[in-house]
Parts: sequence; structure tokens; C-alpha cells
Amino acid sequence: MASDIGWELYRSFLGVLKEGSLSGAARAMGIAQPTVGRHVAALEKALGLALFTRSQAGLAPTEGALALRGHAEAMASTAAALERTAASQGEGVRGIVRVTASEVIGVEVLPPIVARLREQHPALTIELVLTNRLQDLLRREADIAVRMTRPRQELLVARRIGHIEVGLHAHKHYLAARGTPRKTTDLAGHALIGFDEETAFIRSARQSLRSLQREAFGVRTDSDLAQLALIRCGAGIGFCQAPLAKRDPQLVRVLPAQFALQLDTWITMHEDLRHSPRCHVTFDALVAGLQRHLGGGEPVRTGSAAASSAR
Repeated sequence: MASDIGWELYRSFLGVLKEGSLSGAARAMGIAQPTVGRHVAALEKALGLALFTRSQAGLAPTEGALALRGHAEAMASTAAALERTAASQGEGVRGIVRVTASEVIGVEVLPPIVARLREQHPALTIELVLTNRLQDLLRREADIAVRMTRPRQELLVARRIGHIEVGLHAHKHYLAARGTPRKTTDLAGHALIGFDEETAFIRSARQSLRSLQREAFGVRTDSDLAQLALIRCGAGIGFCQAPLAKRDPQLVRVLPAQFALQLDTWITMHEDLRHSPRCHVTFDALVAGLQRHLGGGEPVRTGSAAASSAR
């Protein structure tokens, strides 16, 4: 096996894995299809391993290719982090910061924070990765993460923001037409909006309302944004973050005493980025913005103290 395999071979390998064909990978990567083919062939030769087999749908990864995928993706994350770091060199706050957050936080909370941050630092570029999957900061899939769970990994700088409460909410028009539930058993007569596949959040929620089984939901979706949109249009009763609902006078919380789930909220980043100007100002801006979203909390520290004291 060759010990000096170039990154470009793995990059083409990942492109074919993602797109399912040489032509698709070439278009996505902006290079010629024969080049992608040569890269994959060279990687197979260097590794002594077949990576793809032809099928009616295109190129299907072999078992060996799937085993290599995680390692190649880690290389891609590291290469992207290297590019972000290189782009930040120079005087002032500049470069790229990759921030990951859940869909709802990313759409409903972060945009004004990012807008204010960009006004203050126009040479700063923000990449928002909106996903409910936890991006791995140690593998540099992102620089900074907004997480609804306490980080367990070492080598991370972490700042706890507080709790975001989740409750059951409905639109005023829905409640006017269907009535307001006064006890949990009343939910059986209502249109409920909820999940399709069970998650850790759902298992926690079920401790508060054990009647919330998948079969109880009249509308099912695993998209938090879709659930929020359905609540806002009056489709039924569903889960919503209390600070978001308070911004909309048309939304009413129901059964607050019976159901209240607390989401522990953290801002985290790799400790190697602690003294990076681009990450430092972004970290501070996220802390301040999320504290405002929660309706108060300790004032954010300015200067280097905020990121350097966070653990």
C-alpha cells in the first residue's frame, strides 16, 4: 500500500460516494470526469482495494469503500478547517467561521445575531450548518456549535447559556374552533402534531406526557421547522420553544403545568480556536444573542474573557 496518497484522490472518492457516479462527482467538484476516474483508479491501486462496482443506478460503493468513508470525511473536515484558518490570516477579524445549530435555532434565532455580527465585522464570513445531528467539533466538521445538550467531549471550550423551555402550543384560531384542553386526557380529542421517528428528545418528553405515542399524532414529521409551521397555521397542538411562542401573540401555550421540557443550551468550540479572532467574536456574539433570546441571564463578557473563561 502506498504511504503518500494525495488528498485529491480521497476528495474524488468522496465525490463519487456522494453523487453515485463519476459524472455527478465531476460536476459537483468542478473538474473533468476523466480526472475523477483517474483519481478513483489511482486510489484503488494505491490501497489494493476495489472501491466501487457498476450497477444500474451508477457506481455502488463496496464494503471496503464504506469502511473508509468515515476516515475520508474526517480528512475532508480537516482540509476545510485548514482553508478556513488560512483565510482568516491577516489584520483584523476576517475569514470563515462554520457554525452548526438545530433547524429551529438556525432559522428563528441566529439570523439577527449573524446580521449584527456581519455589520460589525464585514470581512467575516459565516457558514451556517443547520442540522439536528451533532456535528463533531473534534473532527472540525464545524468551528462552533449551538447544542441542546451538555458537551461530553474533552478539548472543547463550552459556555452554558441556560434552559430553553419547550411546551405544547396552538394557534388561537385552532383553540377557538376546537376548545382548549384543561387536562392531559383532553388531548385525545385534539389534532396533535408530532414526530414520526423516536429521538432522545421524544423519550424525554414522554416522561412528562406518557400519552404522547407516535400513534397519537394526526400529523407526523421529524422536521422541527415543519412542526412549527403547522402550529402557526392552526393545524393542531404541538411542541414549540416557549421563547419563540412568546414572540407570536397568536400562539397560546396549553397545559403548561403538565408539560414543560427544559433544553440545556450550550455554545461550544474546539479549544484550539480559543485565541482565533474570528471564532472569538463569533462565540461572544452567539452567547450574547442567545442570552437575549432566553429573556435575560448574566451579561455577556466582552473582550477575550468570554471565550477564554468558558469551560
